[in-house]
Amino acid sequence: MKPIFISGIGTGIGKTVVAAVLTEALQADYWKPVQAGLDPGTDSSLIASLVSNTQTIIHPETYKLHLAASPHIAAREENRRIELSRILDQFNRIPRNRPLVIEGAGGLMVPLNEVDFMIDLVKQLDARLVLVSRNYLGSINHSLQTALLCRNYGLDTAGWVFNDHYLDYEHEIADWSGYPVICSLPLLNDVSKRTIREAAGRLEGTLRQALAGVSGHQGE
Repeated sequence: MKPIFISGIGTGIGKTVVAAVLTEALQADYWKPVQAGLDPGTDSSLIASLVSNTQTIIHPETYKLHLAASPHIAAREENRRIELSRILDQFNRIPRNRPLVIEGAGGLMVPLNEVDFMIDLVKQLDARLVLVSRNYLGSINHSLQTALLCRNYGLDTAGWVFNDHYLDYEHEIADWSGYPVICSLPLLNDVSKRTIREAAGRLEGTLRQALAGVSGHQGE
């Protein structure tokens, strides 16, 4: 069962909200391997506050860094170095009897250290990638650059989750990128257990179909 890796076209585009919807819809486990920034809280703690189902296990971060910055800088400030081998070692110890949603930090070209980027972690995990694009002026360029990286690296890319709404160009991005639209989420002004549960309920069938092979329950 392949893990689901959530990345996006940049920072502040709603990856954690999308992660919460997928985790709830699939009754998946959740893991944020690299957390950079602890104030006002971690993404793991936010997911814990948003997920309603009783099946989800939230796995601890491999790296929990205080500074809200690029992970390689946040680690350097603490005289640490992010090692892919350490992340992979923890990944291999996570039970795989349920789907696993993994949330990246920032976009695919966020540096983890002086040689490794987030995209290298996706490749090493052999994960199925879900791309999050927030509709804003300039997002077409950022989305297509991200898609080009995915293609050049040969990543197993499931498609796009669009967040917010600016103008009606989601299907153009899908056509130009060659990756399908999985679903579109309206901007949630009230992000809560209720709104996440409602969004997950609406999208469960769509998500299971789009992520076939990673969303089965134990025994299926």
